[in-house]
Amino acid sequence: MIYDGSYERFRLVPARNSAATEFWILAASILGSSMAFVDGTVVNVALPVLQQDLGATGAEVQWVLEAYLLTLSALLLLGGSLADRLGRRRIFASGTALFAGASIGCALAPSTSWLIVSRAVQGVGGALLIPTSLALLGAGIPDERRGRAIGKWSAFSAATGAFGPILGGWLVQVGSWRSVFWINVPIALATLAITWLRVPESRDPQHTGLDLPGTTSATLALGGIVFALLEGPRFGFGHPLILAALAAATVAVPMFLRVERRSSSPMVPLDIFRSRTFSGANALTLLLYAALGAMLFFLPFNLIQVHRYTPAQSGAALLPAIALISLLSGRSGRLADRYGPRPSLVAGPLLAALGYALFALPDADGSYWTSFFPAVTVLGLGMAVTVAPLTTTVLRSAGAARFGVASGINNAVSRTASLLAIAGYAILAYQRFRQALEPRLAALGLSPEVLRQMQHEERKLAAATVPASLSPELQHAVSSAIGDAFVQAFRLLALVSAALAIAASLMAWIFIRRGEERR
Repeated sequence: MIYDGSYERFRLVPARNSAATEFWILAASILGSSMAFVDGTVVNVALPVLQQDLGATGAEVQWVLEAYLLTLSALLLLGGSLADRLGRRRIFASGTALFAGASIGCALAPSTSWLIVSRAVQGVGGALLIPTSLALLGAGIPDERRGRAIGKWSAFSAATGAFGPILGGWLVQVGSWRSVFWINVPIALATLAITWLRVPESRDPQHTGLDLPGTTSATLALGGIVFALLEGPRFGFGHPLILAALAAATVAVPMFLRVERRSSSPMVPLDIFRSRTFSGANALTLLLYAALGAMLFFLPFNLIQVHRYTPAQSGAALLPAIALISLLSGRSGRLADRYGPRPSLVAGPLLAALGYALFALPDADGSYWTSFFPAVTVLGLGMAVTVAPLTTTVLRSAGAARFGVASGINNAVSRTASLLAIAGYAILAYQRFRQALEPRLAALGLSPEVLRQMQHEERKLAAATVPASLSPELQHAVSSAIGDAFVQAFRLLALVSAALAIAASLMAWIFIRRGEERR
């Protein structure tokens, strides 16, 4: 141990990171990021109970989710830049503490407005700790062991995120909706203890300042796009508020590029994209996570509303994928260290594409084991092969001094991909659902009044309400028609995801080369 001469009078730091220090770095990174990842999904199951308890409107319930996603997506790039500038351990701990404090605010919320504000603050905390958790690994673990560490980080983070709906259903059942927020507090306290006691500080010595104009323009651009995509279906894309958000984003994007090109300390140094590997890996991320995010959004609607799964059963349906990602990501990272990332990044998305194609096969009947288990398993295998090598490739291609920026960019790309895809898929789903439903309803000989009622219900997709005035036989027939129409829409979405995954594999084939770091 040596004295480092810093402002802390006798702060002891390791002369070099020992195996024990590397273990604690990995533990802190996994705990902190997993807390943020699981919170992104665990709340979904609690929303119906939360709405009844607080007397919230449908729009207010939607904002409980959107407030978190908006701030998280908009500020991820800033989080990575702050970590490189001010210290990765410091920003990671600050994000963890902010996330925990906001979680307490959510758990104690006396009103929906209070809850929405607390969720927005949670997103800010997540934007600080998620990219910094990877930056800690990149800075604190040697290159020859980094792939394995990132594989473990990927396995735990992905598994906890996917486990969120199951955990949320159980917590709401045995406690209340407030339990899904209280659970973050002990995890955050453990993370903070490990971080301050065991994790060494690191920063980018070349990072001379914060790019506030770039931060502002990037946040405005991403926030405007995300707001328009999330609120467009509710307000209508011709609504003045949506048009204003899109206009702001349209102005902010070129402004951001201009600011970053001229800045002496850019938040996103554009020269980082000169690396063929970095650009290709982020293109792969955009395509692959667009497919994954949209399918994970629509799959529960299929399972719950068409196949009549409970929320807990819907979450449990993903357990084969969770198990494969947990068990194989570490090994996949080691293989990428040994043979290079290209084979994994070509094969993994192709396996995922096969999984998506299998999702297009089930109809409205059939057991889980013959309908969804094969698709979930193959998709999980594909993601297990891909996630760790992809993350390692992004960090290595950026260079050690830019781990925070690189992880922030890649995280922002993955979340933006999901938001864009969900909005686009919703349009496709509605069009296909309507095309499939209307001929089925017309064949039932329903009255014009009932047909008009059903047209108003089409926006709800599989949740469309069957008119109570119909006979039991017709109610059953209309319900079956709704389920069959949604299956047709879901099949289209599955095939679109398969196409996106194939395109992601093509990105790896074209851009990723073994041993390439920066070009």
